[in-house]
Amino acid sequence: MDTVIAQRQKIHPHKLLLWIAICSICMMFAGWTSAFLVRKAQGNWLLFPMPWSFWVSTVVILASSVTMHLTLRSFTKRNMKSYKAMLSLTTALGVAFMFLQFYGFFQLGQSGITLASNGDGVSGSFIYVISSVHILHMLAGVIALVVMYLVVNFSKKTKIYSSTGLEILSTYWHFVDVLWIYLFLFFLFNQK
Repeated sequence: MDTVIAQRQKIHPHKLLLWIAICSICMMFAGWTSAFLVRKAQGNWLLFPMPWSFWVSTVVILASSVTMHLTLRSFTKRNMKSYKAMLSLTTALGVAFMFLQFYGFFQLGQSGITLASNGDGVSGSFIYVISSVHILHMLAGVIALVVMYLVVNFSKKTKIYSSTGLEILSTYWHFVDVLWIYLFLFFLFNQK
């Protein structure tokens, strides 16, 4: 009996790996935002407004966090119709977020803010690089959502009702959402 209780209190190995990865990602972005601040303090820094699509993408990513929560809740309640719908909606919102980010890059380019510095400072370069790496992390989450959707809808195997995989994906998804909010606010307050 004590062995069963002890096993239930242990963290799943995949969850532990996820938390290690999250800590590593946090350190990476902390390093980049620190480099941003150090470079900004050196001068020759171009200030510009955030593209409107970054504002919209922030709302989209917050909505995707809500739909991911509803996805997990639907799964745990075994409401498979709602689960599939929320999984699809979360995936669509993730894709919309990435599209809006790329459109934001287009808007920056139209304003003369480019990835390559041409003597007017490197502030735009930081935003392109940091946001692009965040988009790659979002893409990993979207791919996981698509794989999960395909397995749920097209797998011929016996259905397993363990929520561990979805819990891991949900934690990761909420993490990249919170990470974008941090980055957005960081960029917003450092461009004034």
